[in-house]
Amino acid sequence: MKQPARKPLDKKPAAKAKRKPSREEINVAAREQKRDKKHRGHPSGSRANPKAATQKGGSEAKVADPRIGSKKPVALGPISAESKPLKPKKEAKPAKPVLSAEEELAMLENDERLDTLLDRLENGDTLSADDQAWLDQSLDRIDVLMEQLGIALDDDMEDEEAEEDMYRLLKGGSAGK
Repeated sequence: MKQPARKPLDKKPAAKAKRKPSREEINVAAREQKRDKKHRGHPSGSRANPKAATQKGGSEAKVADPRIGSKKPVALGPISAESKPLKPKKEAKPAKPVLSAEEELAMLENDERLDTLLDRLENGDTLSADDQAWLDQSLDRIDVLMEQLGIALDDDMEDEEAEEDMYRLLKGGSAGK
């Protein structure tokens, strides 16, 4: 079998022999590589001052803080049980002084609001819902206190007469003191 004829090879100039770099050239190249490596990554302070991402939607959403961990302040000095800040206690409302039944009845008899409301009722005025509710509550309390103290109105009378008698008793009690 015949082999194809070969084309004559163009003679290329012989490659230059690479020379070894000198120590100074090696040092310069190493410094350049180090400088390039140094500028990789995020800029300094990028965690503390993150860049706000601009959104194309136009509405600005609140960017979440990228820092991880608790935001609770930490005491830097030595910690002792005495210097621990305590949570402020809610102020307790002063308790109402406990009155005896006699004192409470006397206080209700001398109540000016009760007197004015009773006067308005006697004159035929209509009371607001709040005033009427307060008046009913006060009169009920007076009934309870009178029963506790043994002061009883005659049960023979009808309810209307009992209320009128109570009004007179209250008026007389407030006028006498």
